[in-house]
Order: sequence, then C-alpha cells, then structure tokens
Amino acid sequence: MSESLSANTKAILLLTAPLIVGRRAPGDRSVKPLSLNREYNLLAKRLREIERAPADLLGADAGSVLSECLGAADPAVESLDPGRIEALLGRGMQLSLAVENWQARAIWVLSRADDGYPSRLKRRLGSGAPAVLYGCGERSFLDCGGLAVVGPRAAAKDLLAYARDVGELAAEAGRTVVSGGARGVDRAAMSGALAAGGRASGVLASDLARAATHRDNRDALLDGRLILVSAYDPAARFLPGHAMERNHSVYGLADAALVVDALTDGGGTRAGAVAHLGDSKRSTACPVYVRSTLGASEGLAALETLGAIPWLNPKNPDELAEVLEQRGVKAATTGGREAQVSATEAPSRIETARQQLMLPVGKPP
Repeated sequence: MSESLSANTKAILLLTAPLIVGRRAPGDRSVKPLSLNREYNLLAKRLREIERAPADLLGADAGSVLSECLGAADPAVESLDPGRIEALLGRGMQLSLAVENWQARAIWVLSRADDGYPSRLKRRLGSGAPAVLYGCGERSFLDCGGLAVVGPRAAAKDLLAYARDVGELAAEAGRTVVSGGARGVDRAAMSGALAAGGRASGVLASDLARAATHRDNRDALLDGRLILVSAYDPAARFLPGHAMERNHSVYGLADAALVVDALTDGGGTRAGAVAHLGDSKRSTACPVYVRSTLGASEGLAALETLGAIPWLNPKNPDELAEVLEQRGVKAATTGGREAQVSATEAPSRIETARQQLMLPVGKPP
C-alpha cells in the first residue's frame, strides 16, 4: 500500500471504499463496504469510546481491538458483522492497485483522521462530514471559504450568463466559487471564475477520475486555481443519493451560498437548500441567498419562506466581500420586510415550505 496514505486513511478506505479498479465482472459478489453515514460512523464512534483509532484495526492486535469494539451491548453495534469487517480489512492488494490508479491521475486522498482534512467540514458537518475525500488540485484553499453558487442543470441562457457574471465578480474579489460541478448553473459559475483568473472548488458526486483528466479542467488544475473533490470512489458513476449528500459539503465549504434558481417539483438544488436551511446547527451554517433579479421564481420564493435571503446584488468586489463577511449576522431587508426567519417562526415556516415544495412530511429531503 502507498506510503502517501496515513495508516488511519488506509483503514478507512479498506472499510468504506469500493476500490474500483477496472470493470466489475457480472455477478461480482465482493464484500460490501460499510455505509459511510451509518455503519462506519457507528464503528468510528465505538473506536473513540475505547480510545482507539481506525489504524489500530490494522495492527498486530487488530483481532482483540475489533472484539472490544464490537463487544458493546448495543443492538446497533451488534448489527456489524466481524467477519465482514475482517474481509474488508483484508483487501490490501486491491487497495494498492486502486491507489496506483489514483496516483496516475494525480488524485490524492484524505480522511477525517488526517490533519489536512478541511476543518470547515468537520466543524460544520460533524460526523456527517465525509469519512474520506478524494481530490485533485491544490487542496489548501478548501478552508478558504468563498461563495457557493448552485442551480439546476437545465437553466435558461440568461440564468447561465447570470451565474458566469457572479463567478467573474467572485474572482475579482479574490473569493473562491464553490459548486457541485454539474452542467448548467454550477459549471457556468465555475467557468466564469476561472475565465477571470479566479479560483473554483468543484464538489463532485461522481466521475472524479474522468474530470481530473478532462482537457477543460487541465490548465486550471495545473495552475492551482481549480480543485475537484468527491466523497466517492474516483471511478464511481452518478447516483441521485450521492448528489444529494454532496450538497452538504458544497454548503459546508462556503461563507455564503447563492441559489440561482430552483424547481418546485423536484431537483437536487431545491432539496439541498431546504436541507441546509432546516439544519438544526444554523449557528455554524452559511447564509443562503436567492437570486432577486431577472424575474420571479416560485422555487426561490418558496425557499424565502424557509429563511433564504434575497441576493443583495453587489456591483463590485468590495460590495461582494461585504456580503460574504456579514455571514448572515444582519438580516437583509426588502421593502421593509425581513427576509430571514426568527427561531420561533422557523418550524412552522419549514413545514409550510415542505408542503409547497412537495417534500415528504417528517422525512429528510
């Protein structure tokens, strides 16, 4: 296994990553990795409780560590199969091949246990922060904040131009554009920033290996102005659930977010904004703005009922910097009406917005 990976990261990869190398044979029955949001987080919690780290599962006393870790009288812990965990930890050769494949594409790997892991994600998402981040490009500005610009894949030309203009302004202000890297609004904002000599962070839900070698990204990656990251195997294909989960990291890395448009009958942009605005940890969350020019949008109006703020339309870099540095401390006002929602109003507003946006009651989007 590569010495560029910490022992903790090796263990986490063995436990959670599919380690895709080449094409899987039909009917492949390889052992299923631990799910990140439930099974791995449960195992990690137990390791902390017994004052151990993931790397201890690779040491000489790994068997006793695993026995102690799974020995709690807890039905959830009992659901973790020791045989399955041992099989996952035994995939050393597969990990070596995967790492070699990643390194050929200049892809690096960080785990939550590494010092270089973005502190913003740990602070804002807690145990919901991705256990592993794969990336390509200069990773130092993942902790520099910036403006998240998000919107649908199928957007009108005027909205794509709007997103590019916002990206250019962010570049002029020396602020990073953070987005999901999907076609449409996401790419338009990132392209605007890069074309103006600025920086962009793309948080991908799939195909990192392909994006890392794509000619459209090559120069910006080499210049250190673009970083592409993903919580999923670099060869993983698109899954809607991954796109939804990716949204948390987009908001987590930014100082503020601007929703250029959102649908009312579906779409990841809407679901990501609703989830963020309904976050119980709003004190650490970035403020969410919605476009306030170029005509009305039912989707954006519904997000306002959750507490989204009409975009203040900064005209120059200084004005944009002021918007980002306020970090939502001051409520924006439009026609004397506060756009932010008080803590006492939030629950009823959220329920109303869920109904307007056709979200299942009582279930996360």
